[in-house]
Amino acid sequence: MRITAEISLYPLADDFVGDIREFIRQLRREPGLEIISNQLSTQLRGEYAAVTGAIGRCMAESMRQGGPMVFVVKYISADLPIGTPPRLEAV
Repeated sequence: MRITAEISLYPLADDFVGDIREFIRQLRREPGLEIISNQLSTQLRGEYAAVTGAIGRCMAESMRQGGPMVFVVKYISADLPIGTPPRLEAV
């Protein structure tokens, strides 16, 4: 089953950019995922085990190496085209 996830990391430190960049680098080293990052979050898609395993491993590593941090993760049970902007229909 292919899924899509969106994750945001909020390090509770004054110098937070390095922790965020390292987390995204870790995610990009994980095999079997498509990953898109923007200024607010990172989106991943792939097989369920690959997505959830990668997020779990990278979160654990960040928590071991960094200070206090907050993760917000949303999982969608659909294989969304994260590389394509959504089409908005006129209301």
